[in-house]
Amino acid sequence: MTIDQTVRPATGSDYARLLQRVTAAGLMRRRPGYYVARAAVVGGLYAGGLAAFLALGDSWWQLLVAAFFAVVFAQVALMGHDIAHRQIFRTERPSRIAGWFAGNLLVGMGYGWWMDKHTRHHANPNHEELDPDVAPDVLVWSTDQARASRGLPRFIGRRQAALFYPLLLLEGLNLHLSGFRSLRDPRTKHRLVEGTLLSVHVAGYLAALFLVLSPGKALVFFAVHQGLWGLYMGSVFAPGHKGMPTLKPGEKLDFLRKQVLTTRGVRGGWFVDAAMGGLNYQIEHHLFPNMPTPHLRHAQSIVRAHCAEIDVPYYETGLIESYRQMLRHLHAVGAPLRA
Repeated sequence: MTIDQTVRPATGSDYARLLQRVTAAGLMRRRPGYYVARAAVVGGLYAGGLAAFLALGDSWWQLLVAAFFAVVFAQVALMGHDIAHRQIFRTERPSRIAGWFAGNLLVGMGYGWWMDKHTRHHANPNHEELDPDVAPDVLVWSTDQARASRGLPRFIGRRQAALFYPLLLLEGLNLHLSGFRSLRDPRTKHRLVEGTLLSVHVAGYLAALFLVLSPGKALVFFAVHQGLWGLYMGSVFAPGHKGMPTLKPGEKLDFLRKQVLTTRGVRGGWFVDAAMGGLNYQIEHHLFPNMPTPHLRHAQSIVRAHCAEIDVPYYETGLIESYRQMLRHLHAVGAPLRA
């Protein structure tokens, strides 16, 4: 899909007026009580999972604990996401320390690496040249990328819609390895701290598995936990942009249109809100990255009304339909490779 460049030209004031509206509604205020409660719940689930793991011992029932920890790891990562956007702390230092604790230590995902990647994504969502999330790494996201692909992306791209969810089973491992790979880059800040915390996580995780479980059960636990965690993470983050319009090199839009036109909202009740950590309100999150998560749903009606006033399409769909659209898009852009 491509963006219709005939939409109303940017005025430079559309976003400012929207920001004034949500600020006047009090939606940019901090919510420390919410985050204390959320951290307590997630922390309690993490501790409860560890207690159950130790209590069960060398049992195949541990596979239920593995699936449980896939959910808990994702919820910790979503907390880390909010920390990185300074929704919790106003300043950089406490955000960084909390991010190291949640990301590097608790789930083994490099906070510095993810912060750099995610910041570039927010600056240019779905830009084929500037957004690392739509770079043709393993999958291709546009027909131009498909035609230019070589090697693994070209091989997988032919059937990437069918392979998308199986590949997500490897995303957990990719998240771990990407943090370690970033330590080789001299531009990565705080490499000693990040590397130490990542190593402590991996050592503690593997020690727990092989001290409590037999080698066979430990390997199956590892596969189930890491596979389901990757599947969960990919299922949370993919609906926001995959299958939505992309920007080509040289194409430019103002901030509001760049965020809204490339992004999909996902409808759902309290369960979807909790499961996706509020990222089902992806349009509002992209417009106001440091808005506290519980305020995003309140901002939605303001954003939708403002978009209608300035003739900017606001797109939202159900969760299952968002996955269907994403898979249809992946199949369509792989067509040149099947010809």
